[in-house]
Amino acid sequence: MDQLFLIPFLAGLPLALLLPVLGNLARLRDEWLAALGIAHLAGAAGLAGLAWHLPAVLGAPLGALAGAGFKHALGGRGNSVFGVMILAGWAATLLIAANSSLGESLAHALVDGQLYFASTIDLAAAWLVGALGLATLSWLTPRLIRARLFPGHELANRLPAWRWHFGFDLLAALAIAVATATLGLMAAFALVFLPAWIAFRLAPDWRRAGRLAAGLGGAGYLLAFAIALALDQPFGPVLVTVLLAMLAASLAVRR
Repeated sequence: MDQLFLIPFLAGLPLALLLPVLGNLARLRDEWLAALGIAHLAGAAGLAGLAWHLPAVLGAPLGALAGAGFKHALGGRGNSVFGVMILAGWAATLLIAANSSLGESLAHALVDGQLYFASTIDLAAAWLVGALGLATLSWLTPRLIRARLFPGHELANRLPAWRWHFGFDLLAALAIAVATATLGLMAAFALVFLPAWIAFRLAPDWRRAGRLAAGLGGAGYLLAFAIALALDQPFGPVLVTVLLAMLAASLAVRR
């Protein structure tokens, strides 16, 4: 690989493996719209950061974490709160673009993705988030599954359930924010949404669903990166197209 593209490639790789696993948990909780809602807030905050001369990968997590805090404060689950985030993020993005020197072109670039321009800051943020996910998911996952399958268990045993629910929200917000700033808004959403959908259709148990989702995310990322470089195409749309092709192929496979 050309040295010019090595940092962008390595910056996106841990996100392509982590986001599908988070997508499995979001789908388990009936919160698959979380990726799009958080990504919109992250995009708006990333654009605001650029207006203040901060890298998007530093500004985006602030908006995403604020969204996670807002959701936790409401105490609600499901997709409704993420619909509010989508509308708020979309409005804020366009207003910041219209009232700053950045212009709409940079706002579109944040939505479409800027992977080819990833820097060492993006690389460090992506691998830091990947390490954080690796360290915390083994603790979070069984508690989130139990909360979904046995919702009365936490209340009956007076468990501090807010710790793992809020912890997952924070982890997802941080990962999606970094992915939005690095890969683009729709590419981040596709990595959370599509591999998890395929895994839920095909995998016979939870462990294999996690491995399948991560494998699909990684394979889709590698294939999309190779195609985008070979054909001189923008990475985000190519990645989404590859993942959609994987979904179409999975629909032909018996569950």
